[in-house]
Amino acid sequence: MMAAFNLTSFTNPGSFILLGIPGLERFHIWIGIPFFIIYLVALAGNSVLLYLISMERSLHEPMFFFLSMLAATDLILSNTCVPKTFSIFWLGPQEISFPGCLTQMFFLHYSFAMDSATLLAMAFDRYIAICFPLRYNTILTRQVITKIVMGIVSRSFCIIFPCVFLLKRLPFCQTLIIPHTYCEHIGIAQLACADISINIWYGFAVPVMTVTSDLILTGISYTLILRAVFNLPSQDARQKALNTCGSHVCVMLIFYIPAIFSVLTHRFGHNIPHSFHILIANLYVAIPPALNPIIYGVKTKKIREKIILLFFLKGTQ
Repeated sequence: MMAAFNLTSFTNPGSFILLGIPGLERFHIWIGIPFFIIYLVALAGNSVLLYLISMERSLHEPMFFFLSMLAATDLILSNTCVPKTFSIFWLGPQEISFPGCLTQMFFLHYSFAMDSATLLAMAFDRYIAICFPLRYNTILTRQVITKIVMGIVSRSFCIIFPCVFLLKRLPFCQTLIIPHTYCEHIGIAQLACADISINIWYGFAVPVMTVTSDLILTGISYTLILRAVFNLPSQDARQKALNTCGSHVCVMLIFYIPAIFSVLTHRFGHNIPHSFHILIANLYVAIPPALNPIIYGVKTKKIREKIILLFFLKGTQ
């Protein structure tokens, strides 16, 4: 009877405790300040982007539609992890329920998969716009864009949703303390008192394979774009195309480099301090959503003009 009770109790844990960054507890208050500022920037920047793209008819183009998807996904990513993070930094270790932990884990990884697929869709959009400019509107029709969006959403869901069941099947009979600021798949699985080989290989292989395929296809797209750009007869046309692609490349680097570093260090970096790994993981979920709208606001002429009109010229009218 007691054994059965214990198994039931640990198989369905009531809650976990998120500790923050072990080893840097005395700096938590100070670390929380930039995270709070970055969160506000991400919230404001992506909200402004979504408002402009939805309200301005001149921005109702495939490129800006995909950009609005990226902004919406970044808002999900920021709101999934960052508020809990700076509450831990300022208020100490926080309790999170098991369903809440699974929900946070799902939306964290789902946002990552969505971002990766959206960046690929944006690279495809630029490829069509630069390599086939006269056929752009006939190729990227409303129906095609709808299919791309449905593919992005369904692929991301199908990749990440099995992680929920892989975690729910595990019995938890060790400490329920997570030395992190948020719940992620392998971090939860490591608390289980059962074989987690399936979790490790699924959690590593499937996302890496999808992200790798996205990276390869994106790389092919930009290789073809660059070849087409340097064949353009006009210097102005080349400069305009490079400026447009430059913002995409910056966003990709900001997104992929810390994410890949975080995944690889988690899997292979046994000599890297745990606190450093967690700090990098937190920067990954905080910085890209804040920088993306700034990059597109500065580098994309149409958005830059609409932002100036919205915040500066309206006040003078």
